[in-house]
Amino acid sequence: MGVYPISKAREIANEQELDLVEISPNAEPPVCKVMDYKKFLYEQKKRDKAMKAKASKVVVKEIRFGPQTDDHDYDFKKRHAEKFLKDGAKLKAYVFFKGRSIVYKDQGEILLLKLAQELEDLGKVEQMPKLEGKRMTMFIAPKTSKK
Repeated sequence: MGVYPISKAREIANEQELDLVEISPNAEPPVCKVMDYKKFLYEQKKRDKAMKAKASKVVVKEIRFGPQTDDHDYDFKKRHAEKFLKDGAKLKAYVFFKGRSIVYKDQGEILLLKLAQELEDLGKVEQMPKLEGKRMTMFIAPKTSKK
């Protein structure tokens, strides 16, 4: 390993049947390396794939309510919400207003706030209930994420 003129570097690369790869073109003189470029690309792709696999993926689970959801249905859906939060998934709870049921906006908001209060020990509210068209949406993130 040493400093060679570009013609000598090409000659060395040809002798070893490898590629001459420019590492830093802006340096004076330009920095080049003799290597197997296909192998380098393969290893880089492999590293990127491993990094991508390690990255945590955020899972968002949805629970849908009506503005006048009765107690049994509410409890059933709340148990599902607890399971989702324990598994480390984010929760998107929403109330869907059909037809004229939009007049019960306050009931929908009360329902979502009640859910947030009851799930307080498992997750924290990321976004308070917000009306978007015919949906009132609220996001809850888990307090401890499992890996």
